Amino acid sequence: MITREIQLTAQIAGAPALDDFTVAATEVDGEVLVRTDQVGLAATYLELMRADCTIPVPAWQPGQRVGVAAIGTVIRSDSPELAVGDLVQSMTGWSEYSAGPAAQYIKLDPIADPGYYLGQGPTAYYGMAEVAGVGEGDVVFVSGAAGGVGSLAGQIAKCLGAARVIGSAGSPAKVDYLVNELGYDAAFDYHDGSAADRLRELAPEGISVFFDVVGGEQYQAALRTARPGARFALCGSLSSQLGDAAERFPEPDPAAAQARGVELLPFSCHHTPDQIAAWREHFSTWLGEGRFVYPQTVVKGGIEDVPQAFLSLLQGSYRGNVSVRLS
Repeated sequence: MITREIQLTAQIAGAPALDDFTVAATEVDGEVLVRTDQVGLAATYLELMRADCTIPVPAWQPGQRVGVAAIGTVIRSDSPELAVGDLVQSMTGWSEYSAGPAAQYIKLDPIADPGYYLGQGPTAYYGMAEVAGVGEGDVVFVSGAAGGVGSLAGQIAKCLGAARVIGSAGSPAKVDYLVNELGYDAAFDYHDGSAADRLRELAPEGISVFFDVVGGEQYQAALRTARPGARFALCGSLSSQLGDAAERFPEPDPAAAQARGVELLPFSCHHTPDQIAAWREHFSTWLGEGRFVYPQTVVKGGIEDVPQAFLSLLQGSYRGNVSVRLS
């Protein structure tokens, strides 16, 4: 089978652009052949496209297919484990078709919206429930709260018993979305004055948990408004995506955190099967109870449209978890 896939033209240094990507025709063959129906997008993919990648997995190389999570339909199978028509998930990336051993595909229960399987829930759940250990009475601040991770993290905190959840976002429309659709207790536009002043206003007794996907000024604001003993789950630094590795992921000052009695808890987004299973179990329960909204943006287009959708995600054009449904 000849398929079209998205490859890196060259590893990215600085701001990404469309000419960093190539649509290439390649041959795929294996025990199972799958038509890709939907691919997931995440801001963390950009780091894997850089020569000085800081994530502890191999960076993508020029001429290599990029992307990770995909949902598809089996169209040919020589395996008793999978039948034609089965819905499967894989880590085969941005390609119209994929093929390989049956073991690389996970059979899924058919559901109304398979995009549920492409979200960043494992990162949000693990960071909020296991790393930060959110529970009854916590006052939680989530930066980048309208994005794929943040839009889930705040809801997870509420479901775990947090007393108050505050989010930051990049526009008045996203602030309204957080409060009126996702159930945040309060939110603010980080362009609207000092983040520290807004946090003092919205959490006068201080925050006890910070879930950070942005870094920069919002991290500093959280540090200045943290209660003694606060836990900071550090997921990323989207405020500094450009520059070299040190600029993209600045090291938090442990002395400043220690002086305020704050515990810094950086964690990886590379998850174990147990972490993924824990998320899916809780997500299914909360969704069934009507306590959870799955925030997502689904872009429709061909495989050649995936790079532009990815760039639009990085520019903050979408809300929630983002995927492309291939047509």
